[in-house]
Amino acid sequence: MTVLDVGSHELYAAGENHLGTDESKFNAVLCSQSRAHLVAVFNEYQRMTGRDIEKSICREMSGDLEQGMLAVVKCLKNTPAFFVERLNKAMKGARTKDRTLIRIMVSCSETDLLDIRSEYKRMYGKLLYHDISGDTSGDYRKILLKICGGND
Repeated sequence: MTVLDVGSHELYAAGENHLGTDESKFNAVLCSQSRAHLVAVFNEYQRMTGRDIEKSICREMSGDLEQGMLAVVKCLKNTPAFFVERLNKAMKGARTKDRTLIRIMVSCSETDLLDIRSEYKRMYGKLLYHDISGDTSGDYRKILLKICGGND
């Protein structure tokens, strides 16, 4: 049995193949391995069970625990897509969730923002710059658009 098999088997045994869910085992696996290793474990889990790890988490958990585990898995699988979903949700609807918008734009401004802009266009077919421009105003808009860095 390989290291990947161990991780995927541990997740399966703690959830889908177990009455109830051993959340501590999910925590142990998700918090003790590298990103690359966990992505490989998730792929092996999919191959082994025929089900994506996110679907298994949704079936086995609920509430804040489910949301937290899903956030960890989504961020590990594709960090830009994780932030894109949150940015889009923050700007969706009648009221902008300014704290979320500011937190993501500022925290990712020096690391992931180019990837996030590209992923935003891929996922939603529109520009992050355009959505920020349409959802904000005044100096707040100017600052966020400067951080965003381009209307590409």
